[in-house]
Order: sequence, then C-alpha cells, then structure tokens
Amino acid sequence: MAKEQTKKETKRELGVLRYLRDTRGELRKVTWPTREEALKLTYIVLGVTLVFAAFLGFLDWVFSQVFRLLFS
Repeated sequence: MAKEQTKKETKRELGVLRYLRDTRGELRKVTWPTREEALKLTYIVLGVTLVFAAFLGFLDWVFSQVFRLLFS
C-alpha cells in the first residue's frame, strides 16, 4: 500500500514539474509588449470602459425616467 501511494506521489510530482517546465518554455515564446505599447493599450481599455459606463448610466437614467412616468 505504501509503495502505491509513493508511486502516485512521484507521478504527481513529475506531472507538476513537467507542467512548470512546459509553462516556462511557453512563456519564453511570448512576445511581450513594450512599455509604451502597454500604456497605450491601457489607455484604450480605460477609455472604452468610461464610454460604456457613461452609455449604460445614460440608459439607466432614461429607463428610470420612463418607468417613473409610467407608474406615477
């Protein structure tokens, strides 16, 4: 019984090590953005987020006005 458990632990440890090694190898293949590219993309994401937040806020206001007129 102890040998089976040791084999399972060894297989699990080898699996984890292989996973970490493969992950490291894949991360080496990644083309990382430059600092300028990362900042530019961050500003784009923030801008789009703000625009959608304003749009959804406006829709919320419109619907609340419509419901207020309908139910009062």
